[in-house]
Amino acid sequence: MNNEVRIVAYGPEYKEAFKTLNEEWIRTFFVMEAGDYKLLDHPEEQILDKGGHIVVALLNNEPVGTCALVKSNDEPLTFELSKMAVSPKAQGKKIGWLLGKALVEKAREMNASRIFLETNSVLVPAIKLYEKLGFTHMPVTNAGYDRVDVQMEMIL
Repeated sequence: MNNEVRIVAYGPEYKEAFKTLNEEWIRTFFVMEAGDYKLLDHPEEQILDKGGHIVVALLNNEPVGTCALVKSNDEPLTFELSKMAVSPKAQGKKIGWLLGKALVEKAREMNASRIFLETNSVLVPAIKLYEKLGFTHMPVTNAGYDRVDVQMEMIL
């Protein structure tokens, strides 16, 4: 085992891992909501076909993390950083940082003007990660999930 982490673009071979990793993460702290099933059951149609992106973290060629950029607006181009999940067995390897950094870079390449995210205040390590990536807190408005009590954004 060389513990090498690679971040790769989503392909159909990662569909099950995308769903499994996220369901495991969400169910650890919350309950699955309709919006979760919509994205996790249909990532191609709901994320990729609408101009979004998904990346997968591979550890020794096994999917251990995932994150998505969900397009939310064309003008100005805005994305939601969504569905970040890292397997408990792979935590502590900076995988969340690598996933987030890859998607922030992708949004910059696409000349997006803004990325936002929704999370919950119990997820302190996640919030610290988002702050480290450069996200700042903003007032919570129009939350997409019942569990959301924190919203953050990054102006690009």
